[in-house]
Amino acid sequence: MKDISTKLVNAGKAEALQVIDTINPPLHRASTVLFDSYADMLKANKGEFEGVEYGTCGMAAQKAFEAAMVELEGAHGCKTFQSGIAAIAMVLMAYTKQGDHILICDNVYGPTRHFCDGFLSKYGVEAEYLPSDAGAGVADYIRDNTALLFMESPGSNTLEIQDVSAITKICREKGVVSVIDNTWATPLYFNPFEYGVDVSIQSCTKYITGHSDILLGSVSTNEQSWAVFEKCCGLFEVFAAQEDCYQALRGLRTLKVRLKAHEQAALEIAKWLENHEMVESVIHPALESHPQHDLWKKSFKGSSGLFAFTLKDEFEDIDHSPFVDNLELFCLGYSWGGYKSLITGGKFRRTNHFGYEGKTIFRLNIGLEDVEDLKTDLAQGLERLR
Repeated sequence: MKDISTKLVNAGKAEALQVIDTINPPLHRASTVLFDSYADMLKANKGEFEGVEYGTCGMAAQKAFEAAMVELEGAHGCKTFQSGIAAIAMVLMAYTKQGDHILICDNVYGPTRHFCDGFLSKYGVEAEYLPSDAGAGVADYIRDNTALLFMESPGSNTLEIQDVSAITKICREKGVVSVIDNTWATPLYFNPFEYGVDVSIQSCTKYITGHSDILLGSVSTNEQSWAVFEKCCGLFEVFAAQEDCYQALRGLRTLKVRLKAHEQAALEIAKWLENHEMVESVIHPALESHPQHDLWKKSFKGSSGLFAFTLKDEFEDIDHSPFVDNLELFCLGYSWGGYKSLITGGKFRRTNHFGYEGKTIFRLNIGLEDVEDLKTDLAQGLERLR
């Protein structure tokens, strides 16, 4: 008879390993993965094992979500990360080295800029910022040592669009890796690989998970760019939490329905704000009033629930707290893409020519509440500024 210590370690193992067929993938919490044979372990030591050899390789839920993103985006490979900025940072490290020059569109997510200026610069990588509405003119900025060009189209605060096709054409000619943060549109409304992009980033924290309770990022690449990125991820032993990948995979199942609801509500509110007597401009690419509407219409299949607006000059240099602090349905908080409506405000430094410079930009994440209720909330909030 086996000792109680042996029983405690091994009891129930055989039963737990029985395969059960379910719709969703199982959740594995594991560091050690057992090999079937010594021969497989030797292959793993040589880097020749095709299976999962350790927990950092990713378990079933992570693999399933990555496979789903590859299929959705038409990519060659995908890796997931513990946050959107972690995904961005890995991309910037994977494709650069000391002495490189990189080009960043000026409307990128703030932490992207902070990583370039506060981290990459310490290791001899120089970041130069492009106009937010960049197109074929990027050719004038490319140097012999330019390694990477980073786009965010539309940008998450000021919503300028880059001419992605024109930019990637130049990048291919010059041997520059093209990268895009495609979080605003998701793969449903803009597919970067159809426009020649090498690397696509998603902050899955936003629309893909959709409920403001998960932090997750993903990076998908074409075949040409995959080997370099996969090797860098292997050196860092990058992996994402299985529970978060599980939730992201579940979020994908309803993404089309949710995104359409966000799109329709945001457009209705944006058009309503355009006619509000206190509003100067509504910054939404799907509106004909947006300076780059034609480019948006040419490139995108739809719009999401994130847009912004500015107030007329007489309401600019005053305390905006009576407006923002007294909203009932719009909560004050960072991030977006979730079911709850949010608002942020601030002044943003951007190199565009659309007339937003120096203005307070209020950014709205339109959630899944009733549209008329959201209009009423904004109306009563704006009225307080009088």
